[in-house]
Amino acid sequence: MQFASIRIITDDLDGMVRFYERVTGTTARRPAPVFAEIVTGGLVLALATPATVAMLGPAAPEPSTNGGVFLEFVVADVDAVFAGLRGDLDDVVLPPTTMPWGNRSALFRDPDRNLVNLFSRPA
Repeated sequence: MQFASIRIITDDLDGMVRFYERVTGTTARRPAPVFAEIVTGGLVLALATPATVAMLGPAAPEPSTNGGVFLEFVVADVDAVFAGLRGDLDDVVLPPTTMPWGNRSALFRDPDRNLVNLFSRPA
């Protein structure tokens, strides 16, 4: 088995694509108007509209309801990356902070309110 991607269903595909392009510094692939992929570090963050899961009917995932999910990205210098993004972030949960286990983390929410953790490992 090979891990393929994490997919976020969103009502604002263009806004989410712009957000994650800015956070990752990566240009999304857009193979269809209802779907985009951001490939970074060997993993894929897929972003899609509800149309991609409509055939699931009432069992389909709902946009903006991923309260227990963190998207985590390792960066070399969380303070520098966070400073570069700060003006684009509407909901900062935790500014760069050294965690008890040594990682330095900054947490914020994407436009659909999913938690994003940028972190640097201790030297």
